[in-house]
Amino acid sequence: MATTTTPAATPGRTKGTGKPAGPPGRRPRRSLLPYLLLAPAVVLELAIHVIPMLVGAWMSLLELTQFHIRDWSGAPFVGLDNYRVVLDVNSAAGAELLRSFRVTVIYTVLSVGLSWVLGTTAAVLLQRPFRGRAVLRALFLTPYALPVYTAVITWTFLFQRDTGLVNHVLVDQLNLLDDRPFWLIGDNSFVALLIVSIWRTWPFAFLCIMAGLQNIPDELYEAAAMDGAGFWRRLRAVTLPMLRPVNLVLLLVLFLWTFNDFNTPYVLFGGSAPAEADLISLHIYRSSFQTWDFGTGSAMSVALLLFLLLVTAGYLLLTNRRRNDA
Repeated sequence: MATTTTPAATPGRTKGTGKPAGPPGRRPRRSLLPYLLLAPAVVLELAIHVIPMLVGAWMSLLELTQFHIRDWSGAPFVGLDNYRVVLDVNSAAGAELLRSFRVTVIYTVLSVGLSWVLGTTAAVLLQRPFRGRAVLRALFLTPYALPVYTAVITWTFLFQRDTGLVNHVLVDQLNLLDDRPFWLIGDNSFVALLIVSIWRTWPFAFLCIMAGLQNIPDELYEAAAMDGAGFWRRLRAVTLPMLRPVNLVLLLVLFLWTFNDFNTPYVLFGGSAPAEADLISLHIYRSSFQTWDFGTGSAMSVALLLFLLLVTAGYLLLTNRRRNDA
């Protein structure tokens, strides 16, 4: 009877591979390169976001006014008293914060909603190729590419009562108004702020939705057209459902950006906005750096952060539940 013998494995090598085998019981050594590449980003994130956030939370527990700003260790610890003051709608600080919160909510809803409508409309209209489409796309994205200070300062000149282009067109050219209104003070300040915000925000919505439209197969539109679906039917049955994942992220990003917007009102009104356009970000800035009450201002900031976290978590849970149900 013939017998076959299996050759013994070469010592120090893995059977069947010829590669050197490591000592038994030892795990392969991990490379430190990924951690070294992530280290700069982690350090910057800690220095720019995490540490200031923790310091702000600690400041909200102190009576940190102008009398203690040079020596934080001497500031009295008041616990949650600052939160009780800012959240008490019967107090002056709480009533002003509530009014600013209402203005910010209305401003955010209008700005995000109109920016999304304009961005979606422009993206859908520019979906099909035609002569000059690239030029229009570039023009539409110009407000988003401009530095915020340059763009808002330009709008400040446009909204001037006597020398601004807005009043010149509305009063002198179109004769829509009898008198030149003030745009940066009074009731019109909210309209001016909203116009600037939409002008700066809608190109981002246009860019995101335009990218989402590129992923919709043409076969879906062709099949809908063969079934006799018109433009509006294709928009409701094909375009908007296919854009749902993009819109879910887009609306959340626009909400967070707009609700936290500080640069636009600060540059447009010079740091002291009228009551009609007193956004909560500017209100917190004024409470901290103009009245030198950093404890109360920090409490407002932490409360705003918690509110945005709750809204974001609720939005994500709601959208995920609908996605699972579908």
